[in-house]
Amino acid sequence: MSDSEVNNIMEKNEISVEDVREFLKSNPRFLNDYPDIIDLILPAKGKKEKGIADFQAYMIERLKADKQQVMGTAQELVETARSNMNNQQRIHNAVLRVLEARSFEEFINIITMDLATMLDTDMSVLVVEAGSSGIPHIRTTGIRLIPEGTVTTWMGDKNYLLESDIHGIEAIYGGGATLIRSQAMLRVDISMNTPPAILAFGSRDPHMFQQGQATDQVTFLARVVERAFRTWLELP
Repeated sequence: MSDSEVNNIMEKNEISVEDVREFLKSNPRFLNDYPDIIDLILPAKGKKEKGIADFQAYMIERLKADKQQVMGTAQELVETARSNMNNQQRIHNAVLRVLEARSFEEFINIITMDLATMLDTDMSVLVVEAGSSGIPHIRTTGIRLIPEGTVTTWMGDKNYLLESDIHGIEAIYGGGATLIRSQAMLRVDISMNTPPAILAFGSRDPHMFQQGQATDQVTFLARVVERAFRTWLELP
C-alpha cells in the first residue's frame, strides 16, 4: 500500500468504525508497514475473547523479550571485549618476555615453559623437522624433533591450525599428550636455510582453541619468535 493511498484515506472528513475494519481487512499488512501506529492503539487489558487479541499484553511481552535480547547481546559484547583485552595483554607480556631473553637457552626455555603459563595454556612446544639442513643448537632441551615432511602432513598449506575436542599428538606433547584436548599450531618460518617448524599450544580445555577464533594476536607472537630466532642464531 502506497503513502498516497494512506493519506487519501486519512483526509476523509468522517471515518466510521466499519471503515477502519474494512480498511484493515483489505490491507492486512498495514501495521507491518506502519508499526508506529501500534503505539497509538490501547486495546483492553486482560482476558481474550473470541476473535479479539490483547495487543497491549502482546506489546508488553514483545518489549520485554526485546529488552532481554538487547541486554543479552550487550553482555556478550562486554564479555567478548574483556576477553579480547585480556588475551591482548597476555600476548604483549609474552612478546616482552621473549625479548628479555639473555641467552639462546633462556630464549628456548621461555618458549617451551614460560609462554604456557603466560597464555593460560597447559603446554607450549617448539617442534622442528629433523631435516638435512638443521638449525644450530637444535637439540637444545625443550625442542621436539619430528620427521621431515611432517609439518606439511599436519598443516597442509596453512600458516595456522586451530583444533578443538581432539586427542593430543605424542610427537608434539610427549607424555603430556593424553591431557591435551585442543590446540593451536603456528608455522614458524625461521629462515630459508632452516627446516620447517611449528609453535604449538595445547590445552586440556577441549574448546579453548577452535576454528573461527581470531588468530592475529598469536600469529603476531609467532612472527616475533621467528625474528628472535634469526637474531640469536645470526640467520638471514
